[in-house]
Amino acid sequence: MESRTSDSDVVELGDGWSRENCSVVRALEVIGRRSTLLMLREAFLGTSRFDDFARRVGVTESVAAARLRELVAHGLLERHPYREPGQRTRHEYRLTAKGRDLLPVVLALMTWGDRYLADAGGPPLVVAHADCGAPVRAEARCAAGHLVAAHEARPHAGPVARRA
Repeated sequence: MESRTSDSDVVELGDGWSRENCSVVRALEVIGRRSTLLMLREAFLGTSRFDDFARRVGVTESVAAARLRELVAHGLLERHPYREPGQRTRHEYRLTAKGRDLLPVVLALMTWGDRYLADAGGPPLVVAHADCGAPVRAEARCAAGHLVAAHEARPHAGPVARRA
């Protein structure tokens, strides 16, 4: 049985609702730093080694180490040992399932940047589907599969919403 919500069922989530358990705030506490999102971008682009993260993101080794530690601690990346011949054991970083679930977030930021901030010649990077070659983009869709524009999305109180 399909559940439908009418406009009369919409609960206004204005100032009367607490934001203390907001999922957006909680997500930003994990990935909200510029360098953290850029580390994730690099992981999606295939970067796995510490020196490459630091160089490609343009941060110091101490910042790269801190961000990678945080991403591992939050379960977005995992460390895997490797050893080059004649060298000490080092670690590379790979996305976990939890980290891979952030692909739509990174794609959405990239798509927005491409649309509004790219150079006149176009975007610097295009992401394509490996199977068919079509461009990949992030979209908002309802559970029934309909494309949803911003003006069509209506917030509702969730199961743990609290009054302020």
